[in-house]
Amino acid sequence: MKIPIQINENSAEPLYHQIENQLRSLIITGQLEEGTHLPSIREFAGALNCSVITVRRVYQDLENEGLLRTKQGTGTFVAQVEAGDRENYRLKAAEEAMQVAVQSGKAVGCTEEEMEALFQQALRANYS
Repeated sequence: MKIPIQINENSAEPLYHQIENQLRSLIITGQLEEGTHLPSIREFAGALNCSVITVRRVYQDLENEGLLRTKQGTGTFVAQVEAGDRENYRLKAAEEAMQVAVQSGKAVGCTEEEMEALFQQALRANYS
């Protein structure tokens, strides 16, 4: 199975974080349905051209969150995500992304007003 993960090697965001966020998003939005069998850690690492340790960490983190489940001898699967949990994950992911954006803006000296204007601009650009 080909999982649509895009890695940006020029990003400051760590590789495992890019993979984890995208895989979480695919699960939360239902693009990867409950029961979907994921590639083995070794296969996925090969497909993404990254280390087995990176993929193992992603799988473990998402399993700890309740989004994946591993069955010894059969592999890793997308877990059942209840509608309420799906909503919580969705909002949490958006909130975390906004926190990172605010911290990045603050780090380069943007004012609160500039950040609000940039946020409104991004909303218009993505929801128009």
